[in-house]
Amino acid sequence: MALKMSSNSYEHASLLQHPKRKQKRILPTTIVLIILTFIIYRLTSNNNEPFFEAKSKKKNVIFFVSDGMGPASLSLTRSFRQYSQNLTIDDILTLDKHLIGTSRTRSSDSLITDSAAGATAFSCALKTYNSACGIDSNKNPCGTLLEAAHLDGLLTGMVVTTRITDATPAAFSSHVDYRFQEDLIAEHQLGYYPLGRSVDLIIGGGRTHFYSTAPGGSRKDGRNLIEEAIDDGWQYVGNREQFDQLQMGKNVSLPLLALLADGDIPFDLDRDDTKYPSLEEQTLTALKALSEATEDSDKGFFLLVEGSRIDHAGHQNDPSAQVREVLAFDKAFNSALEFINDLDTETIILSTSDHETGGLVTARQVTKEYPDYVWYPSYLNNAKHSGEFLKSTVLSYNAEEHTMNEKEDFVRYEILENFLGIHDYQEEDVKELATMTNPIDIQRKINYMISYRAQIGWTTEGHSAVDVYIYGYSNRKTSWLQILENLQGNHENIEIGQFIKNYLKLDLDKVTKLVKDTDHSPKLSTKEVEELPLFDEYMHQLKNN
Repeated sequence: MALKMSSNSYEHASLLQHPKRKQKRILPTTIVLIILTFIIYRLTSNNNEPFFEAKSKKKNVIFFVSDGMGPASLSLTRSFRQYSQNLTIDDILTLDKHLIGTSRTRSSDSLITDSAAGATAFSCALKTYNSACGIDSNKNPCGTLLEAAHLDGLLTGMVVTTRITDATPAAFSSHVDYRFQEDLIAEHQLGYYPLGRSVDLIIGGGRTHFYSTAPGGSRKDGRNLIEEAIDDGWQYVGNREQFDQLQMGKNVSLPLLALLADGDIPFDLDRDDTKYPSLEEQTLTALKALSEATEDSDKGFFLLVEGSRIDHAGHQNDPSAQVREVLAFDKAFNSALEFINDLDTETIILSTSDHETGGLVTARQVTKEYPDYVWYPSYLNNAKHSGEFLKSTVLSYNAEEHTMNEKEDFVRYEILENFLGIHDYQEEDVKELATMTNPIDIQRKINYMISYRAQIGWTTEGHSAVDVYIYGYSNRKTSWLQILENLQGNHENIEIGQFIKNYLKLDLDKVTKLVKDTDHSPKLSTKEVEELPLFDEYMHQLKNN
């Protein structure tokens, strides 16, 4: 007689015949529960290690510095953008979406830092005195993140909109007691110091410090560092046409030296696109070049990107220039985010400011009565050029043979009405601008006329001690969690440098030993140095003697 069994019976019989199968089914469930418990523990614990090790140890770091940009700069720019582009009030900047914390900015010798000490806090992860670049508070060279990264096998790059020898890039790539030693900074950047070349890609301004006074540069030693760099194998780019030949980074041969202006690259408000690339173009060129060059390597890259001239607009109290500089920085930041999302390599982006400049507030009391709760972005939107540009325009016109009536008409119709969109001026304003000979006075007058009408306030032409924002992003969740665990909330600026050092596992102490014999002091007597007036990046005196 045939034995008949239901499907349930077969299952039952199967279990009876294979008693270990039930244990095998229970085991995967147990493993899943253990893994989930582990993940939850790592997410909620204070452990700084990633909860999953990446398949590759290869990492990239992109460090953005918005020089001089404080919280009010963001408020000003956000409202300006909404007004000028007819956007809704919930439209925000890309930076706004990635805000994670704030940073305290004091230096070792002052509650208000300068850019040199502020950048050295990032690069060497320590406090130093105002004006020091890559130097500690005892005037000894300190190893930098960029140098340590290069020593560890990473490619390195710097992109700025000011002189490449200015304080922020200098603090990552050189060692000088005082920021004014820009000729020496240029030498270090090309490898003329004990560590040798540590920078693989340079894009910015500051050509003047790379060649001698004879052909129009500012070096007094007769050296032409550009020719020396070419002889040493650097690919040199000196203008927009040559920059375009780089094909946004696809046609770059490292090391690259791109010096796109004698001094600073013009404000974005004044920038001639046929002569100077934008910060976004420079950033994407650097990212493409570095990512392609490291494609087959087990090491990534470290890139510094500075929106340098946000600071200059603050020093000049020029709101029209400042909002355009912040927008240009935000655009470069956004493009970097999009770029790394397409990368296979784990990459983090950090962004912060070295300090705030100008003591900017988005309000101004213009009468003795109870103040109006308003400010007017329309005056910023009307400006076609910066005060810096218009200052030079006025001086050039006044230097020519013109009658006083012609000079006044030029100020009235060209400067005020055409370039600034100001029609409610007083005749005394016209006469004042037509007769001024001091460049700074002209610039101050123009920027005051805009700020006053827009009802924007400034408290200084220098820096302030205001805390600045920290932004972060990563294309990997593990490193994103590391950023949050270490930089969320309020932090000293040196903690940002310490985080990058730990993230890349860099040995700054080793580099410090290697650079200890670097020539870093000005060739002046102690008395001359002590009596020397020190200036910031816009030639504002840092100390009185």
